[in-house]
Amino acid sequence: MLLNASAKAALSTAAAISVLLIPAAGSASATPSSVSGGTVTETAESFDAKCRSNSRNYILKKYHRGPRFFTLRCGTSTWGWKHIKLRHGWNSTMDRKIGAAIWSGDPNERGGYSTYANQCPRVEKFRTIIGTPAGTNDLLTAYRVDRSAAAASSTAAC
Repeated sequence: MLLNASAKAALSTAAAISVLLIPAAGSASATPSSVSGGTVTETAESFDAKCRSNSRNYILKKYHRGPRFFTLRCGTSTWGWKHIKLRHGWNSTMDRKIGAAIWSGDPNERGGYSTYANQCPRVEKFRTIIGTPAGTNDLLTAYRVDRSAAAASSTAAC
């Protein structure tokens, strides 16, 4: 099969472009795992290290809800990761609960998302609150809701 000069040029150009579009391993365009959704290996120690060497506005992680995302920033003792770690504790379970509440929880009256026990009356188990001094889509705090207090205040009839 013979190709004319213009067809050869088009094939060369296409091959060169495709090589440029494939990122090399470890390239600068790669997104850090902690920002793109994270891994289970992200521990309090790794977040501590990142927050020590970055500002309070540094994004540690993004939690997704459909096409939207909510960021977890280093924060301070009153908001963000530092607050959550100090007041509520940080581990892989806390991270999973935050992800679950944001991904599939119901909106709550505090501007975040909550998960509920599968019972009647409906009892809130876990709450996130969104909105910080750094941004409206930032995680302010997240915590386990005290079931006894939540159950006592529930007036829903089943």
